[in-house]
Amino acid sequence: MAEDYYKVLGVDKKASVDEIKKAYRKLALKYHPDKNPGNKKAEEQFKKISEAYAVLSNPEKRNQYDTFGSDAFGRQFSQEDIFRGFDLNEILRDIGFGGGLGGGFTSFFGGGKRGYSKRGADPFSGFGDSGQFRRQTRKGANLEYELNTTLEEAYAGTEKSIALRSSGKRDEIKVKIPPGVNSGQKLRIAGKGQPSPNGGPAGDLYIKVNILPHAVFTRDGDDIFARKSITFSEATLGTSIEVPTLNGESKRLKIPAGTQGNTKIRMKGFGMPHFLGKGKGDEYVTISISVPKNLTDKQKKIIQSLNEEGL
Repeated sequence: MAEDYYKVLGVDKKASVDEIKKAYRKLALKYHPDKNPGNKKAEEQFKKISEAYAVLSNPEKRNQYDTFGSDAFGRQFSQEDIFRGFDLNEILRDIGFGGGLGGGFTSFFGGGKRGYSKRGADPFSGFGDSGQFRRQTRKGANLEYELNTTLEEAYAGTEKSIALRSSGKRDEIKVKIPPGVNSGQKLRIAGKGQPSPNGGPAGDLYIKVNILPHAVFTRDGDDIFARKSITFSEATLGTSIEVPTLNGESKRLKIPAGTQGNTKIRMKGFGMPHFLGKGKGDEYVTISISVPKNLTDKQKKIIQSLNEEGL
């Protein structure tokens, strides 16, 4: 099981950015390599807290981590993804470690040797007994593709084919869309980005999912919402109605006597599947009461008699 970043830093899942930063500063002071020369356990712990901080201090990465969960996040995102754009220099200088990656910490990363990059595949790949940093090849650029899908496809999961042209070549790629995916989520396909300019690994392809509007349902998280209209007499006396669901079947829903307009009735477990998890959200049916615009003479008399009875 992957590390729980919140537990690594000792913070609550609702912790603010300032609380996360404060927790990291405290742990960095304890486990920093300059404070623990030759201590491999401290070194490993420093790597863990730095990785946790790199994710939880970045709102976008933290949101993806909270969405996917630790295990799925580890499978979806490489260490390069985790540390991209993250620089320890500033916070390490703030807590008194000289020039950030300079001083004793510099040798830990390889003494600023040629080939080192803060955006390398693994900012800790230079850790080791020799204290030397290997020359790194550059990874190819990542690509992003926006893929439209229907709500039904997002509900059940599907596989789609897309065609990309990269470096003059046409590449057809099959994309698996997991059940429960939401609009704006990005699915990573490793090695399907641009080729490396100097013999390194290819970049990754990120599929940004766009779920098209639905004629019947709206979505909020893993819950879906629909509207059904009933007559005044049905609302007064009670009835049962057929309600559509995303699995393609209809469900018979009982409407209690005396139901008011805009009442929401919950259908447990008929919502979207939890992404990369178990269970489903709920479906909520909002009841509206239809008022006829045209009445027959007979209907008018009935309504008038109801009015005289205070209804």
